[in-house]
Amino acid sequence: MNKKWTIDEIRNYVSKNSESTLLSKEYVGYSQKLLFKCSCGTNFEKTFTKFKASNQKKCSNCQETRPSR
Repeated sequence: MNKKWTIDEIRNYVSKNSESTLLSKEYVGYSQKLLFKCSCGTNFEKTFTKFKASNQKKCSNCQETRPSR
């Protein structure tokens, strides 16, 4: 069964596992986009699922591009 995350647990995860900062104040569910601030100062939105599982922890300007298949 999947763990149900709280906004405080997500904030803690973000601070320990990335250079970004969580700006959102509440978390409703896995499909909700959260607002983050990248280390470069750019705000970006991602679901927590993508942020955590897909290693998308930066804004689109700073995110390393993946080579095409």
